[in-house]
Amino acid sequence: MKPSILRIGLLALSILGISLFHYLTPLHLHYLHDIFQRFYYLPIILAGLWFGFRGGLGCAVAVSIAYAPHILFQWGGGLTLEMEKYLEIVMYNVVGGVTGLLAQRERERSLELQRTAEGLEESYKKLQTQSERIIAVEEQLRRAEKLSTLGEMAAVLAHEIRNPLGSIRGTAEILRDDYRPGDPKFEFIEIQIKETERLNHVVEDFLRMARPQNAEMRRCSLREELETIVVLTANDAGQRRIRLDFEPPVEELAVTGDGEKLRQAFLNIVINALQATPAGGSVTISAGSKDGFCEVRFRDTGAGIDAETLGRIFEPFFTTKADGTGLGLAITRKIIEAHGGTLTVESRIGSGTTATVRLPEAK
Repeated sequence: MKPSILRIGLLALSILGISLFHYLTPLHLHYLHDIFQRFYYLPIILAGLWFGFRGGLGCAVAVSIAYAPHILFQWGGGLTLEMEKYLEIVMYNVVGGVTGLLAQRERERSLELQRTAEGLEESYKKLQTQSERIIAVEEQLRRAEKLSTLGEMAAVLAHEIRNPLGSIRGTAEILRDDYRPGDPKFEFIEIQIKETERLNHVVEDFLRMARPQNAEMRRCSLREELETIVVLTANDAGQRRIRLDFEPPVEELAVTGDGEKLRQAFLNIVINALQATPAGGSVTISAGSKDGFCEVRFRDTGAGIDAETLGRIFEPFFTTKADGTGLGLAITRKIIEAHGGTLTVESRIGSGTTATVRLPEAK
């Protein structure tokens, strides 16, 4: 509103000023009156540009009303003698109307183009959103296909490997009793038992990844779950000479979920962080609340992860460790997503890694 009022005031002052010049200038100075007549076009054109057809024509009418008494009373008003001045008044109205009409059409066209651009932008955003959804669905389908294949493999592994593993371990434990610690054969049997345990863990990872597991959903205190993880990993961190810090949430945070599975997910993340952090480094666990979600951050001071590896860390069977299965983070993300949350990892070479878990707050 204020710019419009200022413009109207400016137009009124310019018309008043030009009219005063007309009325106060002696009639014998014809060339000055001719100049003042042309000055009237300035407010008329500006009014047309600013306010469209009505503004241009209205300003021309106002100029005509202000200028007409000067013709009638000071110049005598004779039609034949002052025909030029009457035609000038007609031109004022023609110029005002045409200028306003053209400006109004241009403004309407600009608004139409703007609406079209906004519509295209909105359509582009919708298309982009749909494309992202399609990509996400395709990714889920690929993961589902992998998991389907993995499920079939897991069923075979469970039958063909776990039972013989139990027999091998039992036999090895019996044979171990025949030798004393320090005997070479005792050491070989110990290695055999550890390897059977490792292979059994691999089979367990396959089963966790492939088959659906029943979850006991209940209200869980996030602080208690994280304190349990700190206790479980404190000894490992001490042996690695890594400082393990826990920054508890200021307020009480709770989520609805299966506490055992959440602990498994958190434990996987902390173990990965400890394995990636050199001696003298630190792993920090912090928790807070944001936008209706509980956020848990796991920050380490390790070497970081390159962009190519970072894009594949959640793929089943992808690992950079010599003795890894490539299922730990895949299982962890599956657990978090089953609780309606998200797991993201940010990392740069030389700057460490931060894993962020977001879970809906319990209502």
